[in-house]
Formats: sequence, C-alpha cells, structure tokens
Amino acid sequence: MSQNLNSSSAKVSIPVFPGLLKMLGPGIVWMAFAQGSGELIWWPYLTAKYGLFFLFLIIPAALLQYPIAYEIGRYTLCTGEGIWQGFIRLSKGFSFLLWLLMLVTFFWFGAYASAGGTALAEITGFPNGWSQKGQSLFWAYVSMAVFLFPLLLSRRVYRFIEGLMWFVAIFTVVGLIVASLHPSVLAVAPEFLRGLIGLSGPIARPWESKDAALLVTAITFMGLGGFFNLFYSYWLKEKGIGMARVQDAAGVSQVMADSSENRRELFRWLRFLRFDASVGIVGNLFTTLIVCLLAYAVLFPQGVYPDKWEIAVVQSRFFEFQWGAIGKVLFLFVAAAFLVDSWLTAIDGLSRINTDVVSHLFPSASKKTPRWWYLFFLLLFTVITVVTMPLAQPGTLILMTGILNFTGTVLYAIPLWILNYRWLPRQNPSFVRPSSWASTFLWISIIAYFVLMIAFLWVKFLG
Repeated sequence: MSQNLNSSSAKVSIPVFPGLLKMLGPGIVWMAFAQGSGELIWWPYLTAKYGLFFLFLIIPAALLQYPIAYEIGRYTLCTGEGIWQGFIRLSKGFSFLLWLLMLVTFFWFGAYASAGGTALAEITGFPNGWSQKGQSLFWAYVSMAVFLFPLLLSRRVYRFIEGLMWFVAIFTVVGLIVASLHPSVLAVAPEFLRGLIGLSGPIARPWESKDAALLVTAITFMGLGGFFNLFYSYWLKEKGIGMARVQDAAGVSQVMADSSENRRELFRWLRFLRFDASVGIVGNLFTTLIVCLLAYAVLFPQGVYPDKWEIAVVQSRFFEFQWGAIGKVLFLFVAAAFLVDSWLTAIDGLSRINTDVVSHLFPSASKKTPRWWYLFFLLLFTVITVVTMPLAQPGTLILMTGILNFTGTVLYAIPLWILNYRWLPRQNPSFVRPSSWASTFLWISIIAYFVLMIAFLWVKFLG
C-alpha cells in the first residue's frame, strides 16, 4: 500500500533556483562514471572487431536512457527523497525483492577496479615475475585502498567525487579530441559518419554468438544503465536539488504549496534537470563516438580489440598513435583512473542506496545513524569486491552486471512511472503533474528495454 508524504507539517515553498553554474554537477558525475564502462570497453570492442556494423545502435541506446534518468531526477526534485524511498512507499514487498536483485547484481562491480588494474600493470610490469592476471589484481587492490580513504574519512564525500569526476571528464574529452585530430583518423571520419546512420555495409567478420551478451551490455551501459541509473537520484539529492533543500532535521519530506511562485520555481528546476540529464547522456554519447572513431581508425585495421586481462591496454594505441610511447603511458594512466574511479563512484552510490533502503524498509535500522550504515555498506562491498575480483576476467564480471542490470531496468521502470504519473500528482498541486509527452517517451523506453530483454533471452537460451 502506498504511503503519503508528510502531512503533519504546513506545505512549503520550493527553494529558489540558485543558478545553473552553482547546481551543475550530477550530470558530470553521470558522464564520467558512464565512461568507465560502455565507452572504454564494449563499444570499442564491437567497433574494433566488427567494424561499423553495430554503430547505428549507439545513438538510440543513449537516448533510451534519457526518459528514465529524467524521471528518476524528477521524483527527487519534487520530494527531496531518494528514489528507493519512493519504491518503498508504493510497495515494501516489491521493493524488498527488487533490492535483493540489486544486491546480487552488484556482487560483481569490482570488475571496474580489476579492469583499471590491467592498465597499471601494463605501465609498471610490477610485481616482477607475476602473471598478467596477478599484476592486474595487485594494482586493483592498491587502487581500491587509495580511493577508499577519502570515502572513510571525508564528511563531504559527494563534493570530493564531483570534483574528481569534473577532472576526469574534462581531461578525457580534451585528450580524445586531440587524439582524433590525427590525419589518418580524420580520413575515416566520413565513412564513420555513414555507419552512424546505418550505412555501414556488411559485417566485417562473422558474428560470434558469445558476443550476444556483450552487445546487450553495450546497449544497457550506453549511459549508465540498469540499477546504476538510480545513483542519479542520490547525486541530485546530495547536490540539493529542489525539495531536497527543505527536508526537516529528521529528514522528513515536505509537500509543495499551491502558489504561482512555486509553479514558476518548479519549472526553473525542471529546466535545469533536463539540461543536467542531457549533459550526462549527450556528453557520454559524444565521447563514446570519439572512442569508437579511434577504435575504427587504429584498432580495426590491426585486428585487435579489448579483451581478457588486456581490457584497458589495447586502447592505449589511441594516444600512442598521436604521441608515441609517452602517449601510451598517458592513456594507461587515464584508463586506470577512469575505471577505478568508476569503482569509487559505484561503491559510494551503492552504500548510499543501501543506507536509504534499510532506513525505510526496516524500522529497527533507525537505531543506527545513516553515517553508520553508510560505512557498514562501504566496508561490506569492499570485502565483496576483494573476494569476487579474482574469480573471472574483468570483462566476464562486467557482463554479469550488464545482464542483471538489463532485467532490473524493466522491473523498476514501471513503478517509476506510477510514482511520477499517479502517486506524486495526488500529493502535490496540479502543476506538478508531468506532461503526456514525457509519459509517452518513458513508455517507449520501457517497451524498448523489455523487447531487448526478450530478444537477448531468446538468443541466449533458444537461438
């Protein structure tokens, strides 16, 4: 049974929008975090192995993410709550089962750290005499230890993560643009653009059925994908978007008063949300396309692609092509930061989500502070990462998260629609009700993910 927002307090005004420059940030975190999966690994793999045949899927895959990201953000903007609190309001039983699926999904997210370790192992060759797998895991554990300290010690964790992601995003975009200006890369750009609109011709090599799961993962992670999308709610909440600024000292959400001032400010906040979500999704799409262009110009002619314990190594040829050995080392450092900061952001987001879930799903959890639960989950998922990383190659582990996240998208997207299009309008003034166009776009995404999930299951088990 759904629960109402706090009705004991007087209805309040939504805070005045403080300006774009002050609020911009969650979209940048989205962009930089997403770069560590779909951009750096799977789309370069598909392009380097099969040429331009699958390139036309990139833009639709990215755009499918937008309605879901926007609606996740809309809920937090209008209530000040994390999205999981909304799911729990609708149904505790469903939320509990969805939570269990999410926990299983994130058993394997340590693959981002081990993938980053492959880059550092290539740079250093240390420890001497160890296998490539052993060196990669060594550097993955070292990287995790370094990145874990700010999360344990800082009281402003989100600010640290946002600052780090700004640096990663800007540095990466500049480096990739410069690398793509090499004459041989520019020479294939017209052919690349034709492939982008589906004019690529036949597939470059015979299709391997084992890549079906990989293709699904590439589509799922074009943006963030699956349960990763839900992190956006918590980045917005930490940034203080909309009603998140007027929760009382106990964290109880308030309801907007029906006034012309609230209507005006809500529309300003929603305009910002559309822009911020676009920064994350379009920014990631832009950098993904550049990486695929480089993969087509540099890796495809050589017949090499990211795989196994070299998953972040062969792409170093992008920068080596432009700047020689120094460029190769530079790219490997960037790739390591790219992937390990994805682990950092994932474990922070996951700890926030689980803190939110246990705090609202289990009344007895209130005996401990949110900070206590955050640190508990932070250490728990660090231990899980340490245990699961050696079990398989990074790519295999990331594929496991991709398939489960794909299912998760379908399962939570319908409750998301119910929250924003049925539940929220009953709690708030009429101007909070979303447009029918927004509803249509969200259902297009839901249906598309459902069809893709069925197609994947058919290929995987019946094909």
